[in-house]
Amino acid sequence: MLVNSLAVAAGGALGSLARFWLAELCLRLGLTSFPWATLIANVSGSLLIGLLAGAMTVEGRFPASPATRLFWLVGVCGGYTTFSSFSLQTLALAQEHAWMRASLNVVGSVVLCLAAVWLGYQVGARVGRP
Repeated sequence: MLVNSLAVAAGGALGSLARFWLAELCLRLGLTSFPWATLIANVSGSLLIGLLAGAMTVEGRFPASPATRLFWLVGVCGGYTTFSSFSLQTLALAQEHAWMRASLNVVGSVVLCLAAVWLGYQVGARVGRP
């Protein structure tokens, strides 16, 4: 239990830092009229979690211990992706009556994240086959 908890905590710290750095990069690039950092984090995080889940299966080429899976899938990916930020930013857009941008954020996030997790899993499963 302690090893698993520490794995999630360490991964979560790394994922959260990566998310913060992405937000800072988008801010420095002037990408502020739309929640780009959140969309990018959610799509790339979905791709990463699919890739890792597909590659680290027990019967695959890169089997991982439970603690390793928890580190990457729950910790890093969970700390990096930002569904709560997505929800708050979408609410803010709706409260500003920016319905088109709010709708684009919802549809774009759901469609792109599902496509990314599917693609990541397919690639990960192929790479992970012995």
